Amino acid sequence: MNSETYLDFCFVRERSGDFAPEVDQLLSELFKGVRLNWYLDEKSHDGMDIVVAEVKGMSKWQSEEETIEYIEENAGESFWKYLQGYQMYVYPAKRGCGSCGTH
Repeated sequence: MNSETYLDFCFVRERSGDFAPEVDQLLSELFKGVRLNWYLDEKSHDGMDIVVAEVKGMSKWQSEEETIEYIEENAGESFWKYLQGYQMYVYPAKRGCGSCGTH
């Protein structure tokens, strides 16, 4: 079963412009074949380019740990070079009514 997946990443580098398209390409390569979409918010501050990526959708991962393992195995060098922070939430689908998980 697929899980609702919410990932937030913060990428930072020295200002050189057009950072959002580069981050978009990084995410496209990383999440190729995964039903995730993202919104990128690009800012510049004190000589730095900053992109906050809000990623959400459905994934095969059942936990945050599985998501981290996938990212560690598949992310490119630039992803790790620019990544400054993240948070993630994975909500596995449950059978039943959703409140008690037994019906």
